[in-house]
Amino acid sequence: ASVAALSDLDLRAKTQEFRSRFSKGESLDDLLPEAFALTREAGKRALSQRHFDVQLMGGAIIHRRGIAEMRTGEGKTLVATLPAYLNALPQKGVHVITVNDYLARRDAVWMGQIYNLLGLSVGVIGHDESWLYDPAHTEKDKERDQTGSFRVVHEFQRPVTRREAYAADITYGTN
Repeated sequence: ASVAALSDLDLRAKTQEFRSRFSKGESLDDLLPEAFALTREAGKRALSQRHFDVQLMGGAIIHRRGIAEMRTGEGKTLVATLPAYLNALPQKGVHVITVNDYLARRDAVWMGQIYNLLGLSVGVIGHDESWLYDPAHTEKDKERDQTGSFRVVHEFQRPVTRREAYAADITYGTN
């Protein structure tokens, strides 16, 4: 409830607070409950999608280097935002790997809305191109799918060098 009461600017400021606390000695495990609550709230605001409790558990398992098996439609893409956000706090970069360029691009834009709200940058490494998630970049498509967030071709992806995409807080790519 305390996270839900925060403004969007306060959500973004929490990322800097968490980074400061981490640099002063708190572990990512110490920050996990608050970071997951922040990510859950950002998901509600940005996508109207709330992480279920079982998805929070899956995120904790992934953070602790375990395997969380999920079937199609159970929310793997959304679950990945939890450990990705938490592990981006030390500013060493996080890679989220998927099976093809389409899913890397789709997921970077879809979940990029969460990360952007939290003040993180999102890159995409494609087979022969690279991008940064940029909500102001609408070179090809003019409007985002507001109901499902699945329609992704080039919207909100600004072309950049591979180096720039890899330098993002979170970088999506293929296996």
